[in-house]
Amino acid sequence: MFELLGISPQVLFGQLLLGLINGSFYAVLSLGLAVIFGLLNIINFAHGAQYMMGAFVAWMLLQYAGIGYWWALLIAPIVVGATGVLIERLFLSRLQNIDHLYGLLLTFGLALIIQGVFRNQYGVSGLPYGIPAELGGGRNLGFMFLPNYRAWVVLASLAVCLVTWFVIERTRLGAYLRAATENATLVQAFGINVPLLVTLTYGVGVGLAAFAGVLAAPIYSVNPNMGADLIIVVFAVVVIGGMGSIMGSIVTGFSLGIIEGLTKVFYPEASSTVIFIIMILVLLVKPAGLFGRAA
Repeated sequence: MFELLGISPQVLFGQLLLGLINGSFYAVLSLGLAVIFGLLNIINFAHGAQYMMGAFVAWMLLQYAGIGYWWALLIAPIVVGATGVLIERLFLSRLQNIDHLYGLLLTFGLALIIQGVFRNQYGVSGLPYGIPAELGGGRNLGFMFLPNYRAWVVLASLAVCLVTWFVIERTRLGAYLRAATENATLVQAFGINVPLLVTLTYGVGVGLAAFAGVLAAPIYSVNPNMGADLIIVVFAVVVIGGMGSIMGSIVTGFSLGIIEGLTKVFYPEASSTVIFIIMILVLLVKPAGLFGRAA
């Protein structure tokens, strides 16, 4: 097989796969953030903690109830999304008409509380969560070995992202959501329950984070810090794509994951900072983000 700049194809494609896996999580998490910010104007700093909660709910379902991975993919987003509904009703709904900074501070505080509770209960060493038997093993593609579970993560993430985009951009429900962000009073005059719509939208955004957490559980150890380590990068992805841009979050998430993977091959020293360098360059050229609209 050929070599590119002295890099074997196994190493190159292996890092591309890792980058694509990371990009899958970036895309789903930034999509949840974009849904919440774009439709509700809430900067949800608790998103990383809710991603962690999704992984822990999957682990607890298996540990205490014997409920496996496939049901966890459905149950964990519903459970964590329900906590998001409570958070929106009890706290965020009171901050609707004031500066976004207050929502950011509130969700940041909630993230610290959630992480502290899980850290106190389970420690920080990490808990194992096995790959489902149906997705064990992998395929030898000749130039690389492709684990079945990692291929599933990419496909599942892409499917969830595209379905979410379709619902928001191409359905009547999505039209109601977008209209409610522009003129809530007018939409309510047509008989639409806007407060309920807002609450459910926040719950769905949180559920997307929990779904990503379940996908991540078999790859990374389940621990209270897993969301804190990721959320800063995901915020950078959202800023690059454009705050509130659904398609921007999807495209940018996957693209930056691949760029990060390539950077690990050709210049490993910059792999942990390349996304932030790109963010700075994008903000200098287009402050609204690649897919964002100027205010």
